[in-house]
Amino acid sequence: MTVLSPELLDRIHSRAAGYDRDNAFFTEDLEELKAAGYLKAFVPKELGGLGLSLVEVAHAQSALAAAAPATALAVNMHLVWTGVAKTLRDRGDDSLEFVLTDAAAGEVFAFAISEAGNDLVLFGSATEAKPLADGGYAFTGTKIFTSLSPAWTRLGLFGLDSESPDAPKLVHAFVTRDADGITTLDDWDTIGMRASQSNSTRLDGVIAPADRVVRRLKPGPNPDSLIFGIFANFEILVAAVYTGIAQRALELAVAAVKGRTSARTGLSKDKDPNVRWKIADAALAVDALPPQLDAIAGDIDALADRGDQWFRGLVGIKSRATRTAKYVVDQAVGVAGGAAFSSSSELGRLYRDVLAGGFHPSNEDSVHSTVANALLGPE
Repeated sequence: MTVLSPELLDRIHSRAAGYDRDNAFFTEDLEELKAAGYLKAFVPKELGGLGLSLVEVAHAQSALAAAAPATALAVNMHLVWTGVAKTLRDRGDDSLEFVLTDAAAGEVFAFAISEAGNDLVLFGSATEAKPLADGGYAFTGTKIFTSLSPAWTRLGLFGLDSESPDAPKLVHAFVTRDADGITTLDDWDTIGMRASQSNSTRLDGVIAPADRVVRRLKPGPNPDSLIFGIFANFEILVAAVYTGIAQRALELAVAAVKGRTSARTGLSKDKDPNVRWKIADAALAVDALPPQLDAIAGDIDALADRGDQWFRGLVGIKSRATRTAKYVVDQAVGVAGGAAFSSSSELGRLYRDVLAGGFHPSNEDSVHSTVANALLGPE
């Protein structure tokens, strides 16, 4: 992936530990990624972007995550919105064309979807979306996990319209950073993914103009192309990030055991049959992920029709990638020894970062419900 050169990835990797230690935003990484054109990866060439496919971006995100997981995870949120816009455009829907042109012009997009205690995710919202006379909406509520908080310039959000004659409706829209009523809370002090600076965002009557209101949908599961686009890009790109974490953990495990010697046998740890089994088992798990990512991302690129099995596939790849990454990091820490327990250890940082995988939609309960419904029908 030439847009993410080895030299760029090396520089990004060299800063990751410092960002984590200082609980600081990845400012320098973002500047370099912008300069490389990476934030325009999904933007078609005719609109001034790189014109990359979802498969290509997934590969790039895995490489970026291997260098700096928190940087990759936060950049994901911008890439998801531009990926959604591309997914819709590829299917003849230009309702998010402005996302692509804004991204080409240098705007940075972020997600304001998650809400504390809201396990409905895209199917319901505790945020109020108050209809305005001109067709716009005023949003009031608090969103959590707003990655890219220090840097975003465009915010995709949604809330519940309970007032219109056809209410209730879930309203999806975009607002700009300079809109009145936006407060970014200084509340990101987590054990992992620290550089993402995914602070909470308070909305107090934040106005989205009518031309930036992109959907009004019934609450609950919905076949609308926007919902499909969000699920597809979010789940695939999250899976790509955790695939990269797993790949890097395996590399570190191999390096660690080659540098350790057993006092009992006098042999290096890479000759220990138990260590070899653990690393081999981790490698087998890692090797299974890229082909699965390529298959489902490739089907999005090819406009394939999986019918009612799409969501099974999408939540499945996210679940397998995050669970596999955690397993591989566990194995790597186990064979690396006590040095991995140091706060300055890269494996120790990956151990903390990988825990975030369980908090990204879809969670395991939702995943299993989705797959059961796809196979057995609704309860």
